Amino acid sequence: MKSPLLTLPGAVPAEGVDEGVAAHYGDLFREQRALADGTGFVDLSHRGVVAVTGEDRLAWLHLLLTQHVSDLPAGRATEALILSANGHIEHALYLVDDGATVWAHVEPGTQETLIAYLESMKFFYKVEVADRTDDIAIVHLPAGSIAEVPEGVVVRETPHGRDLFLPRADLEAYAAQAGPPAGILAYEALRVEQHRPRLGFETDHRTIPHELGWIGSAVHLQKGCYRGQETVARVQNLGKPPRRLVFLHLDGSEVHLPVAGTELRLAGGGTSRSSEAESGGGPDGRKVGFITTSARHHELGPVALALVKRNVAVDAPLVAGDTAAAQEVVVEP
Repeated sequence: MKSPLLTLPGAVPAEGVDEGVAAHYGDLFREQRALADGTGFVDLSHRGVVAVTGEDRLAWLHLLLTQHVSDLPAGRATEALILSANGHIEHALYLVDDGATVWAHVEPGTQETLIAYLESMKFFYKVEVADRTDDIAIVHLPAGSIAEVPEGVVVRETPHGRDLFLPRADLEAYAAQAGPPAGILAYEALRVEQHRPRLGFETDHRTIPHELGWIGSAVHLQKGCYRGQETVARVQNLGKPPRRLVFLHLDGSEVHLPVAGTELRLAGGGTSRSSEAESGGGPDGRKVGFITTSARHHELGPVALALVKRNVAVDAPLVAGDTAAAQEVVVEP
């Protein structure tokens, strides 16, 4: 769905998953600084929007999601996952209940498969699931923003800012008074700085929640059964995940950023904490992970999120393609 805000001055369309909104409006670093200062907004109207109504909505969702939502107070934001039977992440939902409806925004294009799964699990519960993407647009206000929110608009407030479930018909009018627009690249750079994983970026077909630090924020360990819970409990109680999320400071002298999927290798004489055969690393620079998201940050320079093998030493110097990279721990090994 193409945003009407792509007609704003300087708008350059995003590509790939984020197609339909602006990558930037002409000045990436200015847009980042504005968001960091609590001004402006981000058009996230390409994201899917799902609404669940009915008196059983919270109890029903509690059975399906990784998060404890049976007693979710109205207005309190949370996030949750849906896992496969083997514990791999399939969906990420960003939720708020307004007292009558649970609203969730999800990755662009994933709402149809999510709704199909939810519909298959309704059974006798008094719930209705609806795709509201066509009439509701997500707008993000950064932390510290004093921009007014129109009356009646559902707000999901988090430490990182507020997500507005805005009627799509009001998007242009709201943008005209909400301050300077910032593109998705500015939003993503701050997401990387904040070490926040994103479905389809930090995840692949075998990612489990422990690898990304989603335990606690999106996975509640003290709740009843849900699909994939056995894997979550087993890893939590008996073992460690095979990979871990790291934040990387990249060599700023390189012109090009290493793109998602770029292989990470140990630099020089770097070693893993166990045997080279087990770690897949060693002084010969064998692969130990890969870049998931890279960005140019207005203060930190080129940075990235990456997945590495759990037993790679936390101080091991890495190379992403031809770019030197220094680790910062996100998920403990």
